[in-house]
Amino acid sequence: MPTIKAVQFDDYGDVDVLQVRSVPRPSPKAGEVLLQVKAAGINPGETVVRRGGMPGKLPSGQGVDLAGVVTEVGAGVESFQVGDEVLGFCALNARASQAEFAIAPADNLTAKPSTVSWDVAGALFTAGATAYAAVRAVGLAPRDVVAISAATGGVGTIAVQLAKRAGATVLGIAGPSGNDWLTGHGAIPVNYGPTLADRLKAAAPGGRIDAFLDFFGTGYVQLAIHDLGVQPARVNTTIDLAALTAFPVKAHGNLHAARASVMAELVQLIAAGELEIPIAATYPLDQVRDAFRALEQRHTRGKIVLRP
Repeated sequence: MPTIKAVQFDDYGDVDVLQVRSVPRPSPKAGEVLLQVKAAGINPGETVVRRGGMPGKLPSGQGVDLAGVVTEVGAGVESFQVGDEVLGFCALNARASQAEFAIAPADNLTAKPSTVSWDVAGALFTAGATAYAAVRAVGLAPRDVVAISAATGGVGTIAVQLAKRAGATVLGIAGPSGNDWLTGHGAIPVNYGPTLADRLKAAAPGGRIDAFLDFFGTGYVQLAIHDLGVQPARVNTTIDLAALTAFPVKAHGNLHAARASVMAELVQLIAAGELEIPIAATYPLDQVRDAFRALEQRHTRGKIVLRP
């Protein structure tokens, strides 16, 4: 039986539990395709899973974001054929994209335009779907003012651009190193730190902030409601689960936009030059531990990608 390299872990813990090992090459069932993975994005949620935040069956694979070449199709698949270049996501409970080959439901995939790089395509799903769902959740409209925490992170960079496309004025909360990127994408940079609420109000046209997208946690929901006066219905957090018990805010994330049609919409924007997915760094599959060490510092601009 042919084997492939894949990321797995046998126990919950720090990055040291991650192993790159040989496993049997999977075969697609009805409605599935087998991909030779060209790129697989990594995400903070995988750290939560690896540390035991969402217990499941062990040993576990890792990752859902992927882009690659169709190498085999299961029964009933008519939308793709061998040789097609595609992007999308594995079954969300499969955790198997960080590997040389991976299975994905055909319904979770869309064609990769030739002008879109493998790194960008493989990084798109989780961050893109999360940003898409979050922006939609707060109902941004022209002349709205929205503040976005972690605005230069993997999700934040996409949300900034989608919020601008909706016609909103964007206040991007990030460190000083992100100022140039934010300004270059039409946002107003506001550095995190003391007196943040006052500085956000000063940066906002008319001192008014209508919506808040939180991709960082640690008190931003409370700041949005108590200090900035944002209505809870127009606050969305993807990370501060504790705040959901204290405030009636939204928590729309990638599950709310986990559809191939959303991926197709986003990748067409990328191909047209209307959406950028910054790639912070790429790592070979064998250096998956180093990739997650970099991710968990929470200071990367854009996405980190594994190349099997």
